[in-house]
Parts: sequence; C-alpha cells; structure tokens
Amino acid sequence: MTEPVASHRVHQARGPASIACGVITCSDTRTPDTDTSGQLIRDLLTQAGHRIEAYHVVKDEPVDVRELVRRLGESPALDAMIINGGTGISRRDSTFEAIDGLLEKTLVGFGELFRYLSYKDIGSSAMLSRATGGLYKGKVVFSIPGSRGAVQLAVEALILPELPHIVGEMRK
Repeated sequence: MTEPVASHRVHQARGPASIACGVITCSDTRTPDTDTSGQLIRDLLTQAGHRIEAYHVVKDEPVDVRELVRRLGESPALDAMIINGGTGISRRDSTFEAIDGLLEKTLVGFGELFRYLSYKDIGSSAMLSRATGGLYKGKVVFSIPGSRGAVQLAVEALILPELPHIVGEMRK
C-alpha cells in the first residue's frame, strides 16, 4: 500500500519558483553599507532563486515605515516584503505597530512558530519578539527582528519553505 501524498506538500510544490521580493530594514543606525541583516535576507532569497525588486533602509518611525510599505504594496512588481528590525519592546521599536495595522489578514502561526524556534535557541527572551506576518494588498509581508541570528532563523526555517506556497495561494 502506498502512502498518500500530504496535501500541504502538493500545495507547496504548486507555488511559483521565483518570487519578486522587497527587503526593508527599519533602523535608526544602519545604512545600506552597514546593513548586514538586510544583506543576509537578500543573499538567502537570491540563493533560493527569488528576485530582489526593492531594497530600503528606513528609520524606525511608524509613519515612515507605513508609508514605505503602502507604496511598495501598490507595486505590481512585488509579491512579498520582508521587513527586519524594530520588533522588540524598547521605546524606539515601533515597526510592529506600523505593520500590524496594515495587515489585511494575519498569519498568526508565523509569529508563534518564530518565537517557538527562537525559544529553543535563546530561551525565554524569545517572548520579547513581536515578529509578525500577514497579507497586504495581495502581497505577503513578514516582519522579523533585525539581528543576523533572527534573520537567518526566520528566513531559512519559515519564510523560504513557505513563500512559494503562500504566494501561490494568494494568486488563486
């Protein structure tokens, strides 16, 4: 007797192989030259066959972050946005508020899984992360912490495996 194919594997396999992505770094201190986390995101995406269609470094100001995401949300050239930085709980961390208010549908499981995987790696301080994901104007949006370790974890363990699946589902 053969084992049935899991339906989630079938859906994953039907997604587009190459996705047009935008990368945004929210930081009061980083520049395009010092943005190692943004560069890591771009490298991981391109190594997986995806395309970088937009890249921006923006101050962690909710108005500026929202405006940039709104503008990129209007671009027919993009399928996904990955935002890093500003997801903690310090006074200056405001990316979560900027992004959460824009999401039309929230992928609650993304933040939950990210914190679970982070917990396994760094312990209870993982609860301070406000990583989130969802859909905005026909695009998938992920907002993750800005540390290189968090970026690598989120992109490799969660975003890359599901990005084609999510984009494929959004196009239906």
